[in-house]
Amino acid sequence: MLINMRDSDWIDAGEALRRLGVRPQTLYAYVSRGRVRAEPDPAEPRRSRYKTSDIAALTQRKSRGRAAAAVAAEAIAWGEPVLASAITTVADGRLYYRGRDAVLLAETETFEGVARLLRGGGGTPAPRILRRTPPSAPTMRGRLFAALAVRAAADPPARDQNSDRLADEAASLLDVVADAVCGEVDGGALHERLGRAFGCGKGGVDLVRRALVLLADHELNASTFAARVAASTGASLSAAALAGLSTLTGPLHGGMASRVSRLAAEAALAGPGEAVAARLAHWTSTPGFGHPLYPDGDPRARALLRLFPAPPGLESLRAAVEAATGERDNVDFALVALAEGLGLPPDAPFVIFAVARCAGWLAHALEQAAGGSLIRPRARYVGPAPEA
Repeated sequence: MLINMRDSDWIDAGEALRRLGVRPQTLYAYVSRGRVRAEPDPAEPRRSRYKTSDIAALTQRKSRGRAAAAVAAEAIAWGEPVLASAITTVADGRLYYRGRDAVLLAETETFEGVARLLRGGGGTPAPRILRRTPPSAPTMRGRLFAALAVRAAADPPARDQNSDRLADEAASLLDVVADAVCGEVDGGALHERLGRAFGCGKGGVDLVRRALVLLADHELNASTFAARVAASTGASLSAAALAGLSTLTGPLHGGMASRVSRLAAEAALAGPGEAVAARLAHWTSTPGFGHPLYPDGDPRARALLRLFPAPPGLESLRAAVEAATGERDNVDFALVALAEGLGLPPDAPFVIFAVARCAGWLAHALEQAAGGSLIRPRARYVGPAPEA
């Protein structure tokens, strides 16, 4: 009997999990961090198989034990929890805000109501007459940055301030954010104001509301961690939100929508199957698909995409990626589909994401301020030896 040596270099997910002794989420995290190579299984392209030598190297490393420094380093990237929070968790493939299912909340709740839930029930926004005219800038994103920067430069530190006052300030900052995006001080529910600014009809306005609720928080993601680090220094809530917003711009976070659009453009030119195959041939990711915390699919994407048909080009891309990799669409893909389907401005996915996540940043800043501790990890130095 001849053994195909090429196939012996790869094992399926079940065998990889058995050898590593980890959960599926951990295996997917290893793949996303580049520690385990994966490819579609030729016999069943909807599933992935994993490089045997990479699995063996990880198994050997685990058997030797890990120093505390190595454990801490791995915790930073999709690893074990690094701080306590009562705000949001992902459990069994579902997203929960203070124990409430985010998908169910999106069915009926307003964004303001969910933001209040994330804050722990406190906070009353300032009257409309007290809000300042937002800074002028040619884009929604530019006005958003400018508005938070103006506040961060002037607002007093949050440290030692009364918790009720801080909750009120957090509620008011959401109106500042909405005013900045819309370019004017306006009243009404925040999703309605955004919908008017985008030129949405009634159905589109409700989809914006659902997207805001589903994106309001996502545990300790990169931008939220940045906001908490800023808040841990005693900085103002606006400064913490600005730290979160700056982090969100990265192409591996809130800037992911632009990468999804680029992949869609490649698919439009070369065909979905060819575009996906070209990506995989060069070990390049397919943005908008898969998520380490949701191995069975992103519930936020499902909650949005079941309400409207994805544009034909994106639907073809989705089918091609799932057939080639087994990965399902995530919320970044859903945001791009939502924006294209409603004819929103190109930057709308980022703007919706930023406005929504501001609720989470502020809630985490309040929680961090209440704890009063400074987030100050140590670096594991790997540079030249210090001079004598």
